[in-house]
Amino acid sequence: MSRLTELLRQARKADPQLGADLEAEIAALTKRRTFGLVFEQHQPEAVELPGRPVRRGDKVRVLPPRGETKSGDPRLWRVSRIERVDGQRLAHLAELDVEEPETQIMPADDVVVVAEFRDRIYPGLVETGRVERGGDKPFHSVINAENYHALEMLTYTHRHSIDAIYIDPPYNTGAKDWKYNNDYVEGDDDYRHSKWLAFMERRLKIARELLNPEDSVLIVTIDEKEYLRLGLLLEQTFPGARIQMVTYVINPRAGVARPGAFTRTEEYAYFVFVGEQSGVVPARMSGEELTSGKPRQAPIWFSLMRTGSNSSRNDRPNLFYPIWVDVEGQVRAVGDSMPLDGDRHAVEPLEAGLKAVWPIRPNGDENTWQLGPSAVRRAFEKGEARVNAREGKFTVNYLRTAEKKRIAAGEIEALGRDERGALILRHREGVERLSAPRSVWRSPAHDAGLYGSSLLTNLVPGRKFPFPKSLYAVEDTLRFVVQDKPNAVVLDFFSGSGTTANAVMRLNRQDGGRRQCISVTNNEVSADEQAGLRKQGLRPGDSEWEALGICDYITKPRLTAAITGRNPQGEPIKGDYKFIDEFPMSEGFEENAAFFTLTYEAPLSVRHNRAFERVAPMLWLRAGSRGRVIYDLGEDSWDMADSYGVLENLDQADEFVGAMSDREGVEIAYVVTDDDSAFQMVCRELPSEVVPVRLYESYLQNFEINTGRSL
Repeated sequence: MSRLTELLRQARKADPQLGADLEAEIAALTKRRTFGLVFEQHQPEAVELPGRPVRRGDKVRVLPPRGETKSGDPRLWRVSRIERVDGQRLAHLAELDVEEPETQIMPADDVVVVAEFRDRIYPGLVETGRVERGGDKPFHSVINAENYHALEMLTYTHRHSIDAIYIDPPYNTGAKDWKYNNDYVEGDDDYRHSKWLAFMERRLKIARELLNPEDSVLIVTIDEKEYLRLGLLLEQTFPGARIQMVTYVINPRAGVARPGAFTRTEEYAYFVFVGEQSGVVPARMSGEELTSGKPRQAPIWFSLMRTGSNSSRNDRPNLFYPIWVDVEGQVRAVGDSMPLDGDRHAVEPLEAGLKAVWPIRPNGDENTWQLGPSAVRRAFEKGEARVNAREGKFTVNYLRTAEKKRIAAGEIEALGRDERGALILRHREGVERLSAPRSVWRSPAHDAGLYGSSLLTNLVPGRKFPFPKSLYAVEDTLRFVVQDKPNAVVLDFFSGSGTTANAVMRLNRQDGGRRQCISVTNNEVSADEQAGLRKQGLRPGDSEWEALGICDYITKPRLTAAITGRNPQGEPIKGDYKFIDEFPMSEGFEENAAFFTLTYEAPLSVRHNRAFERVAPMLWLRAGSRGRVIYDLGEDSWDMADSYGVLENLDQADEFVGAMSDREGVEIAYVVTDDDSAFQMVCRELPSEVVPVRLYESYLQNFEINTGRSL
């Protein structure tokens, strides 16, 4: 609508009557109701790429002069050519999207490359560091990038292979918490909801391609500003998925005041379960022992009386009968089913002193038992049913089929029988059988102040990040979906301070898992700091500016500290991790992490193998992020690492294939060739378990196809 509003303005200026007529017709159209979520899906979105060298054909903006704090020229320009004059690169610019384009010549250092979401990109990665303490474990990866482009890159490395995505996107509060088209979205922006939805939809569509379609989950946290629209967007984007929303308390002590409204203490998390196998794994939640005195175990005995739908006597008349007990609660007999027209009050006791226990609700409604009379008789004989006596009232419990299987499997042990003949049962020591979590979480471990902000201060003292999530809230959220997947790949493309990767490390420590986390964050500098930096004559892309960005200043130091156990000053981290796994933070983790920055390559350079060093980390990611990255193929023009190999010189194919056959754990062979028949020849010789990938055909084709997805 913002583009349409501008066109209407121009029409009114040229012909007031024509403008008025068009506005009236558009107003009538907008009153028509459309089913589902309605928003401006094609709101233009662009991002500046300050680290990208300016090339001929690029789309750019002109930067404001150094030292100015006001916004620069919002217009877009095309670079028609680059020339060098007196050692300075000059960019010849022509204005875009106008009938009579203006032209100008600017120093290349005073323009910044701009990418719109429709633009085709050819990504690469530059490694900026790594931490290794985890032996042969897969590496966690941190990617400094605009997340839409990072997601595009991941369609080449991880399409349909992500087990869980956890994201904490901007909440659209109007408080400079996110940018759209390089400007902060203010609270009074008429299109802020459409911008947010368009922003999210583009990213969720790519996320859908990354998730394992057979068994995976997307988790999105949100507050009250956009939770309704987010829910509809998720329903619209994942029509075949099961979606559930969880409410969890993040600020139990004070809450967040809202003028004229209730003080907010909670946030929400949407769980989108993709595939038939996907679901929640029962698990212990952090902090449960603080609220209940002990971890919550799944019950063993269940009520024999049926409740819920189809539980009344009229629904199942054959399941309405008396169970006769004496004054001590000892079962003496189980009666037969009573006809529907029978009156239970008219039934005479089998003998004096016996009392009939019927399936009667507290309000007097007649319900039914779970089992028929003969099955209940056998249950009492085996000790698999029992009567509870309390203040002259009696209730009946029984063992379900699931609990009887757990007894047979040894998860529940029988210690004998009680005085009434019922089995005495308990959970076997060391075996924790837990019930599924509820949809409202009130754990003290989820306090974002204590276990988000304060914990981050321990890891990176003196460095602030707005509203980090509680480490244990993220840990619990992931535990419920990847506890049974020790090799899960977890993605967070709004990773911020790196809490998700930290949580995955804790999960690995608790069960010996080898899960890996891919964290994507930009290197945005906070709004409060930007004005001061601009006054100093700094711009995005300058080393002094980038040093204060989220990725370089918070995310990388935080995860490095978490692994090594030492803060950026080299001192042991103070404090302890708490709850399910308590240990000093200074112990660190036996994990590996690698850090990268996304680059933008020219397709011709890729095709001619001149961008191999930037494409190399993507090959490593696709092969499982284990061991070293192959950056140089050496004199033989082939090399092999822990999980993959690369062959450039096909004359060395026999030697390459032989090495592949002798090496265990190699999963992918990348073959650099433009000749399809030569590629097929190598494929026939490779071991059957090795997946062949043709370079650079697969790479170029992937990103050419991706371009049309979001149009």
